[in-house]
Amino acid sequence: MAVAVRAGAAPLWWAGVLAAGAGIWAPGLTGRRIGVWAGAALFLLTAVAVALVRRRRYTHFAGCGTRAGRHDVLQDRRVTLRMRRRALSRWLPAAFAVAVGSSFAVPAAGGAVLAGAGAGLWAKAVWIGRAERDGDTLLWVRTDRLAGGPVGSRVKGFRTTGIAAGDAAPGGARRRR
Repeated sequence: MAVAVRAGAAPLWWAGVLAAGAGIWAPGLTGRRIGVWAGAALFLLTAVAVALVRRRRYTHFAGCGTRAGRHDVLQDRRVTLRMRRRALSRWLPAAFAVAVGSSFAVPAAGGAVLAGAGAGLWAKAVWIGRAERDGDTLLWVRTDRLAGGPVGSRVKGFRTTGIAAGDAAPGGARRRR
């Protein structure tokens, strides 16, 4: 489940960094200095907001997670990454274009918001990984319900397995052999 959260972090981060870098070259209506300071503030606000949103739903599902049964399909880490990033690739170019376009008003601020969203998702995956290590369980979402997100409206609960199941470490990172 942390893999699904972590999947969007890197594309958002790099799109935000590129958009902020491109936005610095545009002088903008507010000027570069104000744009960069506003971008830094927006980066922090966005990262904190994304890291904290739906935290109660995550903890509720983790607390009442059921043991994965024999017939539950546990999706490979690579497949989950590919599917989540494919869903993200539909709207990420538009968000990038909006971030670069907003640089003509406030330089680098739109890119900082995208990068902040990526940093917030990464922080949320780290938080989930810490909870998985403390509980000595890995949390999973049924693959047929993952389309709306890890805690979307279609998700009714998490499945749990032992810490050694699957090919992902707690927090969604690649398992070291």
